[in-house]
Amino acid sequence: MAQPKTNAMRMLDKAKVNYTFHEYDHSDGAIDGVAVAAKLGQDPARVFKTLVTQGASRAFYVFVIPVAEELDLKAAARAVGEKSVAMLHVADLLKTTGYIRGGCSPVGMKKAFVTTVDASAEDKETIMVSAGRIGAQVELAPADLLAVTGAKYAAITAGKV
Repeated sequence: MAQPKTNAMRMLDKAKVNYTFHEYDHSDGAIDGVAVAAKLGQDPARVFKTLVTQGASRAFYVFVIPVAEELDLKAAARAVGEKSVAMLHVADLLKTTGYIRGGCSPVGMKKAFVTTVDASAEDKETIMVSAGRIGAQVELAPADLLAVTGAKYAAITAGKV
């Protein structure tokens, strides 16, 4: 049976981006990034999570980092030219992005937000990000992710979680 397309997948198709769809079992409730990487048999350094923040200016920013890493809020703020950024409350994620926790993709949000991808992605042939729902990931070239989201690279991690 063909998988229903997520908004992220439709946007990648529209942009003619090559990607590979991956599905994982989430019935055990383990949807954190490290668990997802293990379920997919992937190195956690290749599987990226999408984090949404709000800056001191009240603008929203998206950061895409390896699942086993922690976002360096100071480096993230510098990367987007803000005095500071704070993580968006989970309760505000759906209304802001159109996605839920565990299924937040950097592609296909309600609005185009300034997006930054951790510099560690730059030397990888492909990385994986959420396809826009829990249990679904897309694998694509980092350059394609930057092209479709208008993102840039920056060193924004503070080390392992």
